[in-house]
Order: sequence, then C-alpha cells, then structure tokens
Amino acid sequence: MQDIPINGLNGLSYLPSYFDRAGQDQLLDQIRAIVAEAPLFQPVMPKTGKPFSVRMSNCGRLGWVSDIRGYRYQPQHPETGLPWPPIPDALTRLWAEVAAAAPPPEACLINYYDQGARMGLHQDRDEQMFDAPVVSVSLGDTATFRVGGLSRKDPTKSFRLQSGDVVVLGGEARLAFHGIDRVLAGTSTLLKNGGRINLTLRRVNPA
Repeated sequence: MQDIPINGLNGLSYLPSYFDRAGQDQLLDQIRAIVAEAPLFQPVMPKTGKPFSVRMSNCGRLGWVSDIRGYRYQPQHPETGLPWPPIPDALTRLWAEVAAAAPPPEACLINYYDQGARMGLHQDRDEQMFDAPVVSVSLGDTATFRVGGLSRKDPTKSFRLQSGDVVVLGGEARLAFHGIDRVLAGTSTLLKNGGRINLTLRRVNPA
C-alpha cells in the first residue's frame, strides 16, 4: 500500500495490482451476474436532468442513485424496483483488509465508463458518516484519476489507475475532490468490448 499525501491531507492510499488477472476475471464474472439482475441505468443530474456520461448499477443493502429529485441512497433499483444483489465476497474481504476499523460497507457503486466517459471533480458526501473510507476498484482500461483537496479550487495531481488497482480515500482525504479525466482505450483486454468498470465501496450509515 502506498500512501499519497495530497495538499497536506493524509489518508489517500494506492494499492497497485491488488487483484491479479485471475482475481479480476473472477470479480468480473460476479459483476456481470449482478448487472444481469440489476441492469445498468443512466443517472441524470438533479434539477437539470442532464445525463451522466457513465452508466451505473449497485450491489449491497443500499444503492446510490441520481435523478431529477436529487442524489440519495435507496434499497431498490430505480427501474426494476427490486433489491440490489449482495456485494461479492472478494470486495468484502478487500474492505476488511483496508478498512478494518470501519463497520461493513452498505453500498457498492458499479460505474461503467465507455471510451468517451469521464467523471468531473466531486466529493463523496451523500453518506451519513465520513469516518469510514471510500474504497475504489478499477477493472478494464486504464483511467487518469485526478485528486485534489477539500476545496474545488485546491491544486490537483493525477495518476493512472490500471485494471486491478485499488484506491482508498480515508482519514483527512475522505472528502477530497476527485474525478476521472479520461479512459485510455485499448490498455486492457479484460473487457471484451473495452471500457472501464469502477467499483466503489461505501459505508452510508453510522454503525
């Protein structure tokens, strides 16, 4: 695990190649089964209704959604009305390793980035507690990850996340602004049609 100080904040950790190729293949099979049960949907921005460039789904007791009414966590898929599938064991084991002091994750966001998708700088602050970290897993094509400080105006640094890499935003860096600038097409053979899947584990409510 590599700790990466950013704007004087501690708590940003980088675990390159946490999942080897066999582990990535196994996890991808599980994500495909989850998406078959809880299909990808197109979130939109609150108020404006502008669609995100990513498609998404969730697994776990709660799932994050964004629509015209706002950002929130809810226990059911917004289109099927069914509960979200459970979080795969490989991800709960990862959480137990990197967030041992935190209560178990309640949500795992599944974001699919095609070659033109990106995610602007944002904070993960829709949760009811910030003591637990946000744990992110990259699968598929390499992405340029940008991270800054607690203000959108703070300086940022960027580095590339490859398939199997894990990033932890915890401690002082839990509310650091971060985003994905671009996805580098053809940098992984994991996904047959290319693109990137990002899995983001979160604890929503206090224990």
